[in-house]
Amino acid sequence: MTTTTPRPAPPSRPERRAAAPAGSPSRPRRDTGRHLLLATVSVAWLVPLLWAVYTSLRPYGDTARHGYFSWPRSLSLENFTDAWSQSGMPHFFWNSLLITVPAVLGTLLFSAAVAFFVTRFDFRLNLALLILFTAGNLLPAQVLITPLYRLYLLVPLPWWMSDSMLLYNSAWGIIAIHIAYQCGFCTFVLSNYMKTIPKEITEAALVDGAPVWRQFFQIVLPLCRPAFAALATLESIWIYNDFFWPLTLIETGDKRPITSALANLQGAYFTNPNLIAAGALMTAIPTLLVYFALQRQFISGLTLGSGKG
Repeated sequence: MTTTTPRPAPPSRPERRAAAPAGSPSRPRRDTGRHLLLATVSVAWLVPLLWAVYTSLRPYGDTARHGYFSWPRSLSLENFTDAWSQSGMPHFFWNSLLITVPAVLGTLLFSAAVAFFVTRFDFRLNLALLILFTAGNLLPAQVLITPLYRLYLLVPLPWWMSDSMLLYNSAWGIIAIHIAYQCGFCTFVLSNYMKTIPKEITEAALVDGAPVWRQFFQIVLPLCRPAFAALATLESIWIYNDFFWPLTLIETGDKRPITSALANLQGAYFTNPNLIAAGALMTAIPTLLVYFALQRQFISGLTLGSGKG
């Protein structure tokens, strides 16, 4: 009877150890440095805001006696109530609403129409027209104000649109210049997004007998909803916070938007910085509400087309 001795198992190959990447020791350092940089930038942006909140809660007598860089003796909301009543903010908030909403809607509508035209129709001046709209944003407002001021004094309006019977000193003039000035940027963004929409969609609608206006309103515009949300957020903030156009194109103080209401808090011989800080914080509330309401759409709109070929 023969017995076979089992062969010894072959020595196992030494497992390969994953070679550590060359830069792995420094990667935690880079991450730490990046986080420190972001934290520093965040603090740099928050410090003026927090300082404005701190100043607005202190009475003027406290800061005048002990200085702004001192521990507060008392904190109250008196500056906010005084700013609300003395500046007439409810009236100016309404003026800003009458200017911002039509200006944003008009800007998006006209920009979408131009973007649809330059992306869906092929003609010789296609690119030149898009460059013309985009180049309009390169001109600073201070360069345009003199010819625009003269033009506004010559354009008549009916009495039910302006009590001055002119485009000057009317909300329609501010809405018009905002639409004209902001269409370039919005056209550029919307045209880039509409290029990612397959042309076969509108071609199929054309074969089914859909006219151009139906392709625009019922097919292309619904597909651009994320881009509209992002642009609506940006345009609402920009137009609402504008101070230059109302200051130069509106003569009557009661017709100006909320940004001009802060001037009512300044006296001829005395200025209360605590009161102005409270008023500035109150004027920023609507823009914060718009951003938080459209935050998800705004962030998704900024990344549109990043994963599309």
